[in-house]
Formats: sequence, structure tokens, C-alpha cells
Amino acid sequence: MSQFDDNPFAESAGVNPFNDPAVTQVTNSSIEPIDQYNPFPATSLASQTTPAPPPAYQPAVLPPSAEPSPQATATAAQANLLRQQEELERKAAELDRREQELKNQGPGKVNNWPPLPKSFPIKPCFYQDFSEEIPTEYQRVCKMMYYLWMFNIVALFLNMLACLALFTTSASNGVDFGLSILWLILFAPCSFLCWYRPVYKAFKTDSSFSFFFFFFVFFCQVVIFIIQSVGIPKWGNSGWIAAFSVIAGNKAVGAIMIIVAIIFTICAVVSVVLLKLVHGMYRRTGASFTKAQQEFSQGIFTNKTFQTAAAGAASSAAQGAFQGNN
Repeated sequence: MSQFDDNPFAESAGVNPFNDPAVTQVTNSSIEPIDQYNPFPATSLASQTTPAPPPAYQPAVLPPSAEPSPQATATAAQANLLRQQEELERKAAELDRREQELKNQGPGKVNNWPPLPKSFPIKPCFYQDFSEEIPTEYQRVCKMMYYLWMFNIVALFLNMLACLALFTTSASNGVDFGLSILWLILFAPCSFLCWYRPVYKAFKTDSSFSFFFFFFVFFCQVVIFIIQSVGIPKWGNSGWIAAFSVIAGNKAVGAIMIIVAIIFTICAVVSVVLLKLVHGMYRRTGASFTKAQQEFSQGIFTNKTFQTAAAGAASSAAQGAFQGNN
């Protein structure tokens, strides 16, 4: 019965194939299985890796900022303030000097033209001083304009004498003598006020409006000089035509008229030359027609007479409108 008590399903030690020493030696060995085998072990790669060589050149380094330091900025600002202070002090000294000169001169400039005696009942009407009021580069031309004006007055006076001599030869020439007196009375003050004083003021103040006014009037004066030198009969001018028409009958009167014609011709030539000189200086001053318009507008609107008239007109218009509404 004993043989029936044994477990038929129990495995005998000698029958188990995995208990074979050859199999157990393989299963218990430290060799890693194929699925876990790593052909690149970390230790071997770390020990065999060659470090990369250093770069052959250093990377570009940005230059330091060009902004000045706070100390340099403060120093520059201080130097600028000192320079401005010196400029203000210089201008203040210049103003003090001019104020002192004005005090030394008295309450104001005294008119000195025309140069009349103090006992004369008529006093001078204008102040004129080339060295004080006219810049150095314009003084020569301005004086030449003044000499031309005086030479024109002499020509007009001699023209009156020549027409008087002509009038003595024939009573029919009284028209020329009368017109010669009219030209002397009319052109002497008008030429001074209409083209000499404007050019004097233009050189003095660099006024574009004065320059344009001078060019317009002086061009008319040049035309008058040419007409006077021509000497149209019965026009009151002892020019070339009138002189040659008289010299055949009266050589003395004809000679006087020829001298006057020469003077008128000189005035015409010199006036053309001076007109070109003044125009050249005008172009160098930077004056323009726009500036002349601005000066004219400012002069009109700042004129007290114009302001009073405008205020009166506005007041009258307002009163009329108010009364009309009532």
C-alpha cells in the first residue's frame, strides 16, 4: 500500500530538468540577458569621449556705451552756463556804454540839416551824420548820392539862369524861363525827400521798403535827367536841342545853354552808375519784396494817425449799427 500513498503528481529531484547543473549555472550567472544588453555603456563612453577643441577666436565684445557720464554732462552744462553768463555781461556792458553816450549827448539828437545859422528863424529839419548812422561799407555810395543831389540843384539853378538869358533875347522864350523856375522850386525839395532821404534811410536801417521806394522814384529821376539833357524846346530845359537851336542866333546864350546841357548829361550818366551800385548793395543785404510788404504793413498798423482813424471809423460803424437795430 505504501506505493499507493505516494503523490503521483510530485516531481522527483532527479527528474526536474531545470535542476541540471548546466542549466542552473547559466541562469545564476551575472551575464546580462540579450534584451537588456547595452552596447554603449555610460562609463566607457564617458571615459572615451574626446572633448571639443576650444574656439579659434574669441566672440565679439560690444564696445562700451558712448553716452557721457553724469559728471561729464554736468561739466558741459556748467561751461555752457558760464559762456552764456559772459555773453549777457558783455551785452549789458554794451548797453551801459550806449546809455552813457546818450546821456552825454543830451536829451536827443538835434537836427543839423540844412546847416542854417542859429539866428535864422527856420530851424534844421533833419539829422544827418554819415559816420554815425551809415555803416562803413555804405558811406561812400551814400555820400555820392548826396553829392549828386547837390549837383542836381546846381544844374537846376544854372538852367534857370540860362533860360533867363534866353528870355532876354526874345520875349517868346518866357515859357522856358517860367518852367525853369518851377523845376527849381519843385525838384529841389522833392528830390531830397523822395530819393535821397529814402536811400539814406535804407542804408541806415537796412529797410527793404526804403530800397524799393528809392528804386521806383530814382528811376523816374533818371528819366527826368535824360529829358533835361536832351533839351526839348518850350519845356524849360537848356539841353542839347535847345542849345543848338539858339547858338546860331546868339553864341553867348548858346554857350551857356551848352554848359547846362553838359551838366545835365553828367547827372544822367552818374545817376545810372549810382543806381547800379545801390542795386548791387541791395542784393547783398538780403532785402526782398516780401520784407518790404511786411515793413509797409507794420508801419501802417503801428502809425498812431492810422490807429486813431481806424478806431474812429470802427466806433462810428458800431454806433450806426446800434442805432439801426433800435
